[in-house]
Amino acid sequence: MQRRDFFKKGTKAAIAAGVIPLVASSCASTQDVVYDRKLDKWYHLGTGKTGMPSRKKTIGYDVAVIGGGAAGICAAVAAARNGSKTVLVQDRPVLGGNASSEMRVHLNGVNQLNNGEAERETGIIEEMLLHNRFENEQESFPIFDHVLYDFVVREPNLTLMLNTQAVEAVMKDDIIKSALCWQATTEILYTINAHIFIDCSGDGLLAATSGAEYRTGREGKAEFNETYAPDEPDGWQMGATLLMSSKDMGRPIKYSPPSYVIKYTHEGASPKRKFAGYHEGIWWIEVGSEGDIIADFEVNRHKLMGYLHGVWDYIKNSGKFPEAENLALDWVGSLPGRRESRRFIGDYIVSEKDMTEYKQFEDTIAFGGWSLDEHNPGGIENISEPPSYFHHHFDEVYQFPFRALYSKNVSNLMFAGRNVSQTHIALSSSRIMATCALMGQAVGTAATICNKKNILPREVAQKHINELQEQIMRDDVFIPKRPANDPNDLARKANLIFGSTTLSGDAKNLTNGISRDIDGAINHWQSDGLSAELQLEWELPTVLSSVEIKCDTNVKRNIMMRKDSRNDDLYGNAIPPEMLKSLSLEGRVNGVWQNIGDIKENRTRLIKFKFDSMNVTAIRVKMTETYGAEHVKLFEIRCYA
Repeated sequence: MQRRDFFKKGTKAAIAAGVIPLVASSCASTQDVVYDRKLDKWYHLGTGKTGMPSRKKTIGYDVAVIGGGAAGICAAVAAARNGSKTVLVQDRPVLGGNASSEMRVHLNGVNQLNNGEAERETGIIEEMLLHNRFENEQESFPIFDHVLYDFVVREPNLTLMLNTQAVEAVMKDDIIKSALCWQATTEILYTINAHIFIDCSGDGLLAATSGAEYRTGREGKAEFNETYAPDEPDGWQMGATLLMSSKDMGRPIKYSPPSYVIKYTHEGASPKRKFAGYHEGIWWIEVGSEGDIIADFEVNRHKLMGYLHGVWDYIKNSGKFPEAENLALDWVGSLPGRRESRRFIGDYIVSEKDMTEYKQFEDTIAFGGWSLDEHNPGGIENISEPPSYFHHHFDEVYQFPFRALYSKNVSNLMFAGRNVSQTHIALSSSRIMATCALMGQAVGTAATICNKKNILPREVAQKHINELQEQIMRDDVFIPKRPANDPNDLARKANLIFGSTTLSGDAKNLTNGISRDIDGAINHWQSDGLSAELQLEWELPTVLSSVEIKCDTNVKRNIMMRKDSRNDDLYGNAIPPEMLKSLSLEGRVNGVWQNIGDIKENRTRLIKFKFDSMNVTAIRVKMTETYGAEHVKLFEIRCYA
């Protein structure tokens, strides 16, 4: 393989990444000093040995996922669970991206449609959020970091590399052969070889160095006939925000701003710049860019720190917020949460009208529904205008196609998150983390199809999209207006399905391929009280080795962690009471019922029983307890040999 010489060509990218300690970029031997360490004078007193061990390592995987936010976690877990040896590369010491303790943004999704209800995302992202509800009742963001860490490292087919930045793609023609990655804490330069690369890093440095086509800024109205786009294209990108939180000390607390404060007066500010909930941070402390928003990051970070303290000084010392007298800053972010930078070009570019006109795609793999939400390009530096120009709310969820999740010109590159193939206006909705997580699960699953069939992502889109859709639906991702129809699901071939009691719905709904109540239709079976039983019958003996059930977790109500611990009809701050807790499975063999398995403390919506193959004429699910609801509700049952 003809490798590009990263150490001659890639220094500019490395400096921009801010992670490789180049000693003197004008020195011709710099790279040897940093990586080969020929001049290193280490003398180890314990062994008496001299000389530095190699700080270069080469490792190989089926799938390499870059970026450990919600999208990257879901991509990596999906790839690993579906059979690919996977590595997740994250440049921070914690997982979660904008939702981590470093930034503390709510992990939003389709929080609320025009009907007043959520349409929550399921699959891996819901499993993560439920795991947090079990392990982090105190709703601590630093503990959330560790919950996510646990969620990832427990996967046996997945390797996690923290504090590691992918800085350069090594190419052969239009294929990424390797990713060069610098791990700051160990001073190791890793060469990661993989068949499929997935860039979920937001800024997409690896994808950019591969030569993948991308754009930044705002499209003009004419290019995609977008109502909300500016008349002419420009370079503006939505800004990054720095958050903070405060606590009531029970006594008056003085505040003096630091030396770098940027004074804030609120004079001439738009009346839409409100201070509601300011004790938990103000999202419009935001700075955008019309140029290179990545190169501007450190300048903008310093500005944002100054603006944040300026706004807090105004709250504490202007006399206009007497209720803030006892408040003290408890946490202040130092790493701004970014909303937008590079958007890579795929075989399809999602635009505004795809969302507002609810376009249906044959290759749909995800959905969204956060409002179209165009922020003021100048952010806090343009306070006379509203912080957000408009919110176009949706009546129903919109579809997102797979063709927007792989590169148009780099054959083995996919992406998920805010860097996918879409316009600026489309990004204003789909950038929300739970929506990005659905994209991540789709590309992680697609990567495994690529590995199993030795193909590339475009061929998945052209020839195997049905297989991809069926697998992610089996793994509990909902695809709007696309019922599941897995030919291997033996529950669909049962001659009879019935419940012991029925309060609402019909047991037959559990094999209709639609795993939630939506669009005004009922797709569930609900028992009348507990205990309850569900039974499937086959005329002829049928070999089974797994049964999969989707129970109720109330997807009309949000379960992400919020700083205000909101608990009402729209948000829940505990384990969903509707979720099934205790159940057992029995099979009828030669006319005799046999116990197959028992689950006493279920923690997921998708419940799986796996067992040695057995020849049954019926199965029976016995449900004895939920996490608080009087009745049990199911949305799907599947059976496999």
